Amino acid sequence: MTPFRQLFPVPPERLSPLATRVAIPLHRVEWFGPPARRLDPVVEIQGERLILATAELAGLPLKALGEKATSLQKPRGEIVVARDRVISGV
Repeated sequence: MTPFRQLFPVPPERLSPLATRVAIPLHRVEWFGPPARRLDPVVEIQGERLILATAELAGLPLKALGEKATSLQKPRGEIVVARDRVISGV
């Protein structure tokens, strides 16, 4: 069993003309360890708690991403803060 679960594209709707997406890997809590405060938001997808490993964000070809599993609009603010911390260090 791999610790890597899936990817969360950021922000998918604004990058539609591009062939790439910035994505944050999602990891199972039991594989990742304690999340860093304000850097690794914990989300629930289909009943499973996952950590967005924001420090691991990367650009990927759109064709590398699979079908959309869910929307993460509810924790959007936490995700934006985490992404900004990685990019700007603030």
